[in-house]
Amino acid sequence: MEEVKKKSIKHWDEMDKPREKLLAKGKDALSDSELLGILLGSGTRDLSAVELAREILSSNNSNLNSLAALSVADLMKYKGIGEAKAITITAALELGRRRRESEVLKKKKITSSKDIFEYMLPVMENKPFEEFWIVLLNRSNSIINREMISIGSLTASLADPRKIFKMALEKLAAAIILCHNHPSGNLRPSDSDIQLTKKLKAGGLLLEINILDHLIFADNSYFSFADAGLL
Repeated sequence: MEEVKKKSIKHWDEMDKPREKLLAKGKDALSDSELLGILLGSGTRDLSAVELAREILSSNNSNLNSLAALSVADLMKYKGIGEAKAITITAALELGRRRRESEVLKKKKITSSKDIFEYMLPVMENKPFEEFWIVLLNRSNSIINREMISIGSLTASLADPRKIFKMALEKLAAAIILCHNHPSGNLRPSDSDIQLTKKLKAGGLLLEINILDHLIFADNSYFSFADAGLL
């Protein structure tokens, strides 16, 4: 029996073509796979651009954050994705991350752990190694700046109290919020996380710099020491 070949996008009904659909109905009418298909521009001999996009998304649990974590080399492992297409996808997802970050930066005052989570997520998500950051605040809990303290291994990062308080004193910060990620996805604080937080809390009291919270980031979620009553 003769094999039935799938129709390419150019043979689809007019309103099923992603570019035409975007023009006619607006960007909100398109699915993630249709938007990704527009970026791809073309598919393979057996798959249209949208079908290839759907396959790529499916292999990443239909999660754009998981897709954003892939490198150019990772994307090129998919049949039909060359270097140019991989770079296009990477650039588009990075623009989305930066847009989200710029929107969060408009809100400078911190009133809850969620505010810190939203502020720090753009720099903490999809990191393969542990990173330790601090957010410096003034007396009204408005953000002065954020600073990276260290990059560690897959399972640990080093946070030097001297470096943390030196930065806080230089910026005339009245309070600090500690942040680090767990690439393993485990949100529970380790014993070393708890001990470090206690050590920094005690040091901050001597310098009259309050440690307001310590957030652990994992899989686009977070654990707050303050919310859990550990500060």
